[in-house]
Amino acid sequence: MALAGFSLSAFARGLEGPSGDVFYTPPPSLAPADPGTLIWMRPLTTSAALPSAARNILVLYHSRGLNGEDVAVSGAISVPRGAPPAGGWPVITWTHGTTGLVAACAPSRDTPKGPEHVSLSQKQALLDTYVKRGYAVVATDYQGLGGPGLHPFLQGVIAGHNAIDIIRAARQADQVIGTRYVVMGHSQGGHANLFAAALGPKYAPELNLLGNVAFAPASHIDETLTSMLLATSPSLRLGYSMYVLQSFASNHPTINLSRLLSQSAMENLPLTQEQCVTATLSSGYWATAVPQQQFLKDPELSGVLKVAVSNDPGALQIEAPTFIAQGSADETVLPSWTDDVAQRLCENGTPIEYAVYAGADHETVVDQAAAKAQRWIDARFAGQEAINSCWQLPRARQ
Repeated sequence: MALAGFSLSAFARGLEGPSGDVFYTPPPSLAPADPGTLIWMRPLTTSAALPSAARNILVLYHSRGLNGEDVAVSGAISVPRGAPPAGGWPVITWTHGTTGLVAACAPSRDTPKGPEHVSLSQKQALLDTYVKRGYAVVATDYQGLGGPGLHPFLQGVIAGHNAIDIIRAARQADQVIGTRYVVMGHSQGGHANLFAAALGPKYAPELNLLGNVAFAPASHIDETLTSMLLATSPSLRLGYSMYVLQSFASNHPTINLSRLLSQSAMENLPLTQEQCVTATLSSGYWATAVPQQQFLKDPELSGVLKVAVSNDPGALQIEAPTFIAQGSADETVLPSWTDDVAQRLCENGTPIEYAVYAGADHETVVDQAAAKAQRWIDARFAGQEAINSCWQLPRARQ
């Protein structure tokens, strides 16, 4: 039966999902369906629920993997209070930053004692300001986080599909969700939202993309990987590199990690699937290992680098206005990388407004850019023309 207290469309009736973590595992007999089709739903009461929302909904929905295969993906929907405007609530589809590789790291599973709660709660506070101001907020967990399988980390097409398909699922779950949307994300999610914006108009023509906001978007995956071959001191980028290698190997059969990694690295690789990102980067083997020693002397990198280049956001063509924010003191996503992405997107015809925040690091850039991003999003929904600063881009790297 329908969920009590929910304003549901006819499509959603009878789709109440199971309690507990069983919710995240689709039924074994599940048949493929159109992307965005709901599998089931239930009220969301974890830390992922936005306090200012009239209702928060946990969903499991159909999306598409790398080769168009049907995949089950989880996520959260938060609906504003009050009466929706004509055409339904405007939508923010949020693409989250790195949490890990496995299901336990999903943002929708977050609790006050969760492994990524500190970072996730900060972003939830930001998202709550949007739902408080009359935006429906939808947030995919991405394939493999929440749902089954290994998360395809930094594979942009997959994450882009996931971020768009949750809007479709939201419109089935609650009839007051509109078709106009903006994509917004940070770090890994900045990478994801650039792909979502590039794919959205053709992938989901029934929806109306107005723009996207990328805070310190991940990029230069190939450069990150090759730098680890020479690095002789522990590096945060080593943990991210191990995520990338496992991600690419999971759905690219020609990539064989035993031909890239040392025996010690192969033996410790499972640790990255036993904990989430904070633990991986701050303690244990991968936080203290010497990067250079994790690779064979002559690693077979050609296949990996080919996939890395195909996931470079700077090569995209995005029709919608795009706002990029970068901190000059960021040591995770280097300022020079985002300078390069902004420049290349401009050369590809993307209308860019690029803002640099002096002294901001990878996390604080979100706070420092939040007010400007909010005004920028409001302007898109108000139909105002976006600023295009491609003719004179600032530089985050001085």
